[in-house]
Amino acid sequence: MKPVRLDGRSLTRAQLVAVAHGAQVELAAEQLPAVARAAEFLAEQVRREEPIYGVSTGFGSNADRLLGAHRLREQLPGEARSDETLHEELQRNLIVTHAVCVGEPFASDVVRAMLCIRINTLMRGHSGIRVGTLQALVAMLNAGIVPVVPQLGSVGASGDLAPLSHLAIVLLGGGEAFYQGERVSGADALQRAGLQPVVLSYKEGLALNNGTAQMLACGVLALSKLEDLLDTADLAAAMTIDAFAGRLGAFAEEVHALRPHPGQVEVAEHLRRLLDGSTLADIPYHLVPSFKPWSPQSWDTAESQALRFDIGWNWVSFNQRHGREKFYTRFRPFRGGKKHQPQDSYSLRCIPQVHGAVRDAVAQAARVLEVELNALTDNPIVFPDADKEHVEQQVISAGHFHGMPLALVMSYVKAAIPVLASISERRLNKLVDPATNDGLPGFLIGNEDSTESGFMIVQYTAAAIVNDLASRAHPASVYSIPTSANAEDHVSMGANEARHVLAMADDLGKVLGLELYTAAQALDLRRDMINAARDLADRGDAAALAEKVQGGPRPDSAEHAGFLAEVEALRVELAEADEFRPGRAVAAAHAAIRARIPFLQRDRALDGEVAAAVRLVVDGEVLAAARLA
Repeated sequence: MKPVRLDGRSLTRAQLVAVAHGAQVELAAEQLPAVARAAEFLAEQVRREEPIYGVSTGFGSNADRLLGAHRLREQLPGEARSDETLHEELQRNLIVTHAVCVGEPFASDVVRAMLCIRINTLMRGHSGIRVGTLQALVAMLNAGIVPVVPQLGSVGASGDLAPLSHLAIVLLGGGEAFYQGERVSGADALQRAGLQPVVLSYKEGLALNNGTAQMLACGVLALSKLEDLLDTADLAAAMTIDAFAGRLGAFAEEVHALRPHPGQVEVAEHLRRLLDGSTLADIPYHLVPSFKPWSPQSWDTAESQALRFDIGWNWVSFNQRHGREKFYTRFRPFRGGKKHQPQDSYSLRCIPQVHGAVRDAVAQAARVLEVELNALTDNPIVFPDADKEHVEQQVISAGHFHGMPLALVMSYVKAAIPVLASISERRLNKLVDPATNDGLPGFLIGNEDSTESGFMIVQYTAAAIVNDLASRAHPASVYSIPTSANAEDHVSMGANEARHVLAMADDLGKVLGLELYTAAQALDLRRDMINAARDLADRGDAAALAEKVQGGPRPDSAEHAGFLAEVEALRVELAEADEFRPGRAVAAAHAAIRARIPFLQRDRALDGEVAAAVRLVVDGEVLAAARLA
């Protein structure tokens, strides 16, 4: 794979994800003179003894303390003399004292993304870092050295100080790193890779740890997952719609043109594509039978006995039609699995509005992250070629390290994730509940002997995850805790937001996997039940189909002839129908599931199947199958 070229201006989210997963990087040669110019400018200002924040002063609340010409502490009894300059010591101390994060280390993809982001922003040429130091960072990244960066410790201003210090400390030969799968000291990792530690120069420590790389890396990687999960959510919803033999009017193009939120319009169009070719959706309600428990008398042939279920309808008698005669002239008087009503429940009908709103939240976050990818985020900002009278007009302390732009959009996405998970769980619950699943068996299992639970507890797992996601959705960005002796009196907490979103995206995928797992079972049942009715109608007569209809009149009744005529009309309509099937994309996704997970005929251990369903989502296998259809 060709290395990703970093110039500080053109890094894309896709390129960052590629680097996170192992791609190499290279520095844009044409940008290096600007990098060198800023470093040379700072060196010249130090020679002129100009006071510059973070170069010849302390940091944070120590910004008013200027570096002296020599170490006062060397006059203390027993104090050893050092060959390190105060400027070098200042930058080194900044890194080694700030690397104080705790908790489990970030995964290698997050750390590699952080390194790439940091290199790219320093390539803007306004940070004062030397070209050689940047080249050392590139060499460390390309060698596969992954600094150990514990997850907890950033408040998101001044940037991600502590986690970025864990990155930089390895460059100095300190800290810890993973190298070739082994956790070793930073010095050992450099040595094994054939690299030398770096001695930092003016402002280089500040350039290395002052920025938004952790929150940005987590945010970009989270959105990379979420963008596929948005399509997966639509796919799971489409499979559930087919399993319900649902109604498509709510997804019509002309409907959404009247409320054209971009995400809503996109989801409606996506659902139409996923369900294209379905003969289950929009099926006349009277053709849909209800599930009935299998019995030895259920079917009349050995082939149909293998179905392991029975079907049935209820007939609406003539004396129940008073005032509804016009309706029953148009619609057949049989009540099976579907109620005759013009709308489905909100979890089906409102998919574009809910899924679309989540898409819009993710799109807004993507816009902000794309700006941040090529933004300068350290401090102070060096303008070496500015024609100004004083150095403080060329080295300007600003607030680009503040993570609030990222924090707020991550809060938005954080609130959106439980919404998408919740509507998915509601559809799953609707599938397993016999009161709401439109004639499917309770918990999607035959349960002839009352010993089986079927998919009952799958819904429990989904509910538990949704509750956990909802409890984690509280925005961290609204709760600032001042730091650095109140010099940093308002912070973003964006690192926590982005870290939460990255973890929550994985849990969203689990809920969607559970819906797909359940919807595949329901789709099999719905398709087979309707096709069983079609086959019976095709091979039998009205009397045979009438055996499946409850509430009919006695054979000696005056109404019996009329009843048989209506059953015959139902039989003809079923017999003349094509085989009932889901949409082409839904069918392809269903086949991908069935290649790994068989239909549940009888209760069995489901833990491995649940894990497989989640893996189908994580690996993108089920989504890829639908996209290829």
